[in-house]
Amino acid sequence: MALPVYASPLERIWYYAYRVICALIFLFLIAPILIIIPLSFNVEPYFTFTEKMLALDPDGYSLRWYDTLLTFGMANPEAPRTSSWWMDVWNNAAWVRAAKNSVIIGVSSTIVATVLGTIAALGLSRPEMPFRRAIMAILISPMIVPIIITATGLFFFYSATGLAGSYVGVVLAHATLGIPFVIITVTATLIGFDKSLTRAAASLGASPTTTFFKVTMPLILPGVVSGALFAFVTSFDEVVVVLFVAAHDQQTIPRQMWNGIREQISPAILSVATILVIISVALLATVELLRRRSERLRGISN
Repeated sequence: MALPVYASPLERIWYYAYRVICALIFLFLIAPILIIIPLSFNVEPYFTFTEKMLALDPDGYSLRWYDTLLTFGMANPEAPRTSSWWMDVWNNAAWVRAAKNSVIIGVSSTIVATVLGTIAALGLSRPEMPFRRAIMAILISPMIVPIIITATGLFFFYSATGLAGSYVGVVLAHATLGIPFVIITVTATLIGFDKSLTRAAASLGASPTTTFFKVTMPLILPGVVSGALFAFVTSFDEVVVVLFVAAHDQQTIPRQMWNGIREQISPAILSVATILVIISVALLATVELLRRRSERLRGISN
């Protein structure tokens, strides 16, 4: 909003001071993310800017640590980069194995969280649903309760049920953490949902299943996809629960980063962090596009 011409001197000062404060807060939040990106291209094994980097000397920059993501843990990293070399990368490289586990666990938990979260949101959106507030509070509690408490409870529960150290246990744990995000986003989408559309479909002879997939689902799809993306990011970035319930061969990217910090500090961690930042930005941009599409479908304009 532009500064009105009749603003007093104090209002003018606050107008510009407010923007400076917001810019400083934004810089404070974004600076740590921006710093790791150039550091990931450091040719030296340091977590600081070298003189060559500060001088913008090309010799001070390298893709060395990104290459380490492919070679660390390989049986023969010095071999010619033929098909057998890439097979060695796929089977033995520690970071590649961690990425595969993260994708498998993330996608599986996202599917479970999206299905269960959408069903729960549809049920909670019905006015005749009893104890809606209490049920909602219970379902979103995983995003409120400290993660260390959740991880400890899952560890003891899994130890008693035999799910500790299994992929199923990790997937269910991550789905539990992702369900609240699906419920919140789908419920927000359902707030502007016109219930007369489903009644009209039913009056025309459509079955409840047909009504859901032909009428309800297309309108709430942006919210469902947004919730699924948040659930996937939650699983992809989670480390505490994995430390408690996952086995050694179920290393995810965050757990591999944790191990790297504890056992061998390497700038390769910065390379992974840079890739994760790019993925997160892409997912958030997708969520924003879906939000705008959802508003257009519901006839909401800014």
